[in-house]
Amino acid sequence: MKPSLKPSRPYFSSGPCSKRPGWSLRALENALVGRSHRAKPAKARIQEVIERSKSILGIPEGYVCGIVPASDTGAMEMAMWSLLGARGVDMLAWESFGSGWVTDVKKQLKLENARLLDAGYGDLPDLSSVDFKNDVVFTWNGTTSGVKVPNGDWIPADREGLAICDATSAAFAMELPWDKLDVVTWSWQKVMGGEAAHGMIVLSPRAIERLESYTPSWPMPKIFRMTKGGKLIKGIFEGATINTVSLLSVEDAVDGLKWAEEIGGLKGLIERSEANLSAVSEWVKKSDWIDFLANDEATVSNTSICLKIVDDWYTALPAEEQAAIAKKIVSMLESENVALDFGGYRDAPPGIRLWGGATVESEDMKLLLPWLDWAFNEIKANS
Repeated sequence: MKPSLKPSRPYFSSGPCSKRPGWSLRALENALVGRSHRAKPAKARIQEVIERSKSILGIPEGYVCGIVPASDTGAMEMAMWSLLGARGVDMLAWESFGSGWVTDVKKQLKLENARLLDAGYGDLPDLSSVDFKNDVVFTWNGTTSGVKVPNGDWIPADREGLAICDATSAAFAMELPWDKLDVVTWSWQKVMGGEAAHGMIVLSPRAIERLESYTPSWPMPKIFRMTKGGKLIKGIFEGATINTVSLLSVEDAVDGLKWAEEIGGLKGLIERSEANLSAVSEWVKKSDWIDFLANDEATVSNTSICLKIVDDWYTALPAEEQAAIAKKIVSMLESENVALDFGGYRDAPPGIRLWGGATVESEDMKLLLPWLDWAFNEIKANS
């Protein structure tokens, strides 16, 4: 039967993600609009984002954290273009964003000593085969596959290369072993539900040493430059951003970070995200038509929760009909204003992707799930 109750907030997009509970435009009332981002109060507000982020995430002493252009993509591009080439590199890919970094390294930077370790949607590459004499580039959580690395045990403490981690859908929702990571990037628009366009980058002392001792052979665009005269440009990590930031977005980021502190910091954020995954897991266990895209339970993401349709009627259909049905489920629930923007990523297998980050209420997730049952059964019954 068609459910009678709907989620209070129908926002399940995997980016930009749902705003924090209770958010309104009033959260931006104190934004320093009309001011230069170089003005003392504006610079202090920018630095506040950095300091609150470092505190919540538990970023160690000696690591630096900065705000950079172009979201997580810009942060990762900056890291790869600035740091790679000093030694070989192992590129790990198991979904579209990781594959995008492979394209950068092979086709743009054209590194000959790059090794690809990949896996299809739903699986991880063989992490035991990674060569840490090389630099290693990987996503902590595959946003488009819903497959995450289960922990950092596979990364040795005595690695020779740098561990460069795209953590955009993991930071603030999963435990990150900072001592195992040399570069970590994310964007405001993911777990914290902030506004788009700005990314963040964290560098370990080992990454800083690489920056100050190695100069890539290729030209370096201005927005990627983190050194001057062979030394780290410290201002980037002290509120003096490379380019102009949106002070509305900065205010929104501060608001989200304050909310995170109010609910218990990183522990509270993780608990809220895992509550969303728990709700979906219980539903999947009882269902005969849906399953996680991840093949190993230990790798199931608690943020980008990707699902595949496994009903025998559905799997017997041609691929184009399967894709049409997955899209139909999305359109039916959008027309009911039950859930918005939760279709699988365009490069992923047809299916459903529910954002389960901390800004989504688990009660809303629970109310959504019967609607998914209803939509699929309606389509099947009328086929």
